[in-house]
Amino acid sequence: MRTLRTLQTAALASALLLTSACQFFGSVDRVVVQKGERGTAMEINYVARDQAAAMANLQAAMPAILPPAGPSPEGPLPWQNVQVLNDIPVAEFNRTMISMATWVAGAPGNCGYCHNLTNFAADTYPDGKAIYTKAVARRMIQMTRQINTEWTEHVANTGVTCYTCHMGKPLPNGLWFYTNENQILRHYLDGAGARVVSRTVAPNAVNRSSVKQTEWTYALMISQSQALGVNCTFCHNSRQFASWEQAPPQRVTAFAGIQMLRDLNTNFLAPLASTYHPSRLGPMGDAPKAQCVTCHNGVYKPLYGLQMAKHYPALWGGHTDWTTPLAAPYTKPVAVDAAAMPVLDSTGAVVTDTVSKQPPQ
Repeated sequence: MRTLRTLQTAALASALLLTSACQFFGSVDRVVVQKGERGTAMEINYVARDQAAAMANLQAAMPAILPPAGPSPEGPLPWQNVQVLNDIPVAEFNRTMISMATWVAGAPGNCGYCHNLTNFAADTYPDGKAIYTKAVARRMIQMTRQINTEWTEHVANTGVTCYTCHMGKPLPNGLWFYTNENQILRHYLDGAGARVVSRTVAPNAVNRSSVKQTEWTYALMISQSQALGVNCTFCHNSRQFASWEQAPPQRVTAFAGIQMLRDLNTNFLAPLASTYHPSRLGPMGDAPKAQCVTCHNGVYKPLYGLQMAKHYPALWGGHTDWTTPLAAPYTKPVAVDAAAMPVLDSTGAVVTDTVSKQPPQ
């Protein structure tokens, strides 16, 4: 009787697993594009079947790009206590403020989200309490310029604006806080590297990678896959996941994105802990931080690659040419001479050197 129940349970589990797999591959929201030889599993699964329709829906839902700013009035700048956007014309300043109210606070008239409406220059409310949203917004403008200027290897000529992450609401998706020292998302701040490459079966002095480290890396890769709405071969070659030479160029772009997140979380977001209202902090008192899904929101290019930043010069920083294609952040892979590679034994020790093919002395 027990055997029969076991078989029934196994059959039911198999049916559920098969059903889930069929639903995954047969989803109307998924499209598969082959990018390698047949049988090598080199294919990319995109979440949206019709990218053009998805982008059209996005553009219909997002706020319109404001027309270019007109001429600014002559004379000295009228602003007081402008600490960040003090290098752009008055008309562009006003246009940027209206846009930011829409992108972050949901409507162009929501100036009160970051300002004392009785005194726009003040950094405090009429009751004397600090306007933390204004202080945070200044730092976010600096961060946006940093991304568009210093991280073109990741954002290229697409660039970012406040809307890229906020999408019309104060808090972007995917914000995270400290939980424990083994938290996967600390890879985007102060965690260790994610690479786990083993050339031997058993751990040894050279290979100290554990199953725990492998699972940690796997969980991190899955989170990135879901954040971009793609599968593993978007960035990896199925025949050799560890090889950079055989990987698609998107892997270099993704690596630049990880380095960018570490820069942003370390130098811009985490240091704001003392600025935020306590209600915005995590259980351990840390500031909210970003990860891949914060900007990507489930698609391989945020906003499906819509070039929004080029319309808002206040957010450009040092990136002023949004038309000329940027140089690829990678070079042509160097051909690998297999005959020149060292031969390792089962412990990872070198059996022959790369020159004489003789055992090392």
